[in-house]
Amino acid sequence: MSATEKAEAKPPMRDALVAAAFRLFLERGYEQTTVDDIVALAGVGRRSFFRYFPSKEDVVFPDHERCLADMTAFLAASEPDAEPVRRVCDGARLVLRMYAENPSFSVQRYRLTKKVPGLRAYELSVVWRYERALAAYLRGRFADGADGSLRADVIASAVVAAHNNALRSWLRSDGEGDATATVDHALGYVQSAFGAAPAPGPAPAPAVEEHPEDVVVVVSRRGAPLWRVVQEIETTLARD
Repeated sequence: MSATEKAEAKPPMRDALVAAAFRLFLERGYEQTTVDDIVALAGVGRRSFFRYFPSKEDVVFPDHERCLADMTAFLAASEPDAEPVRRVCDGARLVLRMYAENPSFSVQRYRLTKKVPGLRAYELSVVWRYERALAAYLRGRFADGADGSLRADVIASAVVAAHNNALRSWLRSDGEGDATATVDHALGYVQSAFGAAPAPGPAPAPAVEEHPEDVVVVVSRRGAPLWRVVQEIETTLARD
């Protein structure tokens, strides 16, 4: 293998640091692993680590900053007539996509986070930032309505709760099954509870008569009783 091929085969430094960190976390435990241990295994210096990750906690959640930026940009690019609840549900699906890109890593992180209280607290802070991004978009859309801020916060919380419930269910199953379908099902509750009512369908077509060309003409004597007129009509129709 040439030097160029070896360089291409070597994972980027950021990925190498994440891989080294999780290898040590699984072998030694999170608390027992130091940044010095991680950089030693990755073959880089401490400065390289902190260039990518402000802290050891950040290496556990390496893609959340990018995902949060993607979500914020996605919401900012919304069309003015976009249905807001559907839009924030679609924004939450970007987070799912990040987890589903690497199921084995996502499951490892989920197991690690469950064991380490500090990581659970860190994860909650990340989730809160997603929720704030969703709420900020909704506040802009509901600014002119009654209780606009309240409505925005409630819906943003519901989206995050539904998404996380489905996501954790998928992670508990070791990443088996269709994560997208699971999250779609959960977000469907939010859409049905808070989303705009479906646009009315086209008006039903008028009933088509079996014989639209038929015309019945009845000639009756002026002053004839109504029952006689009806009888004449029924007799005429019976002959057709």
